[in-house]
Amino acid sequence: MTRIPGFAAALLLAVAAEAHVVSMSSGEIAITGTHGHYELRMPLYEVAHVQSPERTLLAHIHFAGATLTSSTCVADPAHDTYLCTADYTFAAPIEQLDVECTFPAVTVPNHVHLLRAQLDGKQDQAVFDSAFSRATLRFRPPTAVEIAVTQSAAGFLRALGGAVQVLLLAALVLAARSRREMLAVGGMFAGGQVAAALVVPHIAWQPAPRFVEAAMALALAYLAVEILLLPEAGARWAIAGVLGVFQGLYFELFLQNTGYQPALVLAGAVAAQAIAIAILALLFAQIGRVAKALRPVQVSAAGLLVFGMAWFFLRLRG
Repeated sequence: MTRIPGFAAALLLAVAAEAHVVSMSSGEIAITGTHGHYELRMPLYEVAHVQSPERTLLAHIHFAGATLTSSTCVADPAHDTYLCTADYTFAAPIEQLDVECTFPAVTVPNHVHLLRAQLDGKQDQAVFDSAFSRATLRFRPPTAVEIAVTQSAAGFLRALGGAVQVLLLAALVLAARSRREMLAVGGMFAGGQVAAALVVPHIAWQPAPRFVEAAMALALAYLAVEILLLPEAGARWAIAGVLGVFQGLYFELFLQNTGYQPALVLAGAVAAQAIAIAILALLFAQIGRVAKALRPVQVSAAGLLVFGMAWFFLRLRG
């Protein structure tokens, strides 16, 4: 089997250790007069490595003009959730709320936090990640244009929100041996993703995030084995469809938590993935011409196999 340099293997193992496709928390703040009550719900596996999470988590979300007066955090293993409640006092009644949230700095880089807010019967919400850590909630109904832009942009950003998402797309490009096959592989990935996001809410099956990531890791490793040992094997589009289904489960969770319109979010996601695949295909083609003697496809597939198996065993360990 093609060997990869030791430093590259170490880098892949490090990425696998931090790899999360599903990384999401939610919070709600209700403001009455000058008093605010905030509740944070985060999966337990996201706080396993966080030092003193009862202090650290609340230190990474700030409400402008508010002073923290009390807080309590407890683990709820029965629901696999870490729950924090906090009370704040505002210097004066507010009409809009400025929020800064930096949870990705203490969880994982692609962590997403959904915040819902209520103010005297009016509601608003915001989504935070590593790229967008600040938001202003104005508590007014958004226009149709604002809804379309916000929700499609959310899908676009979620599709490329972390190293794992980009690596999955790179694996699809690596697996395609022609432009026609690339269209088939990309189309099946998108189709599986959309199907999972739309169908799963209507059935009883709701897999755990650890299962989703372990299964995705195995599918990724199998794809790498096909590239390395079965270069003439067909039906790689089927594996791409399986990977798309697991990616779609992440979007189903995102849609469930945000209440966004599936058509807008998924359209943004598919657009982002199509653009990324096109760029990666051009990049890989250039590398293939310049470094053909180094067998870049085989080396990349070996790296993909190392990553997939490392990710799988790390998820089994929790």
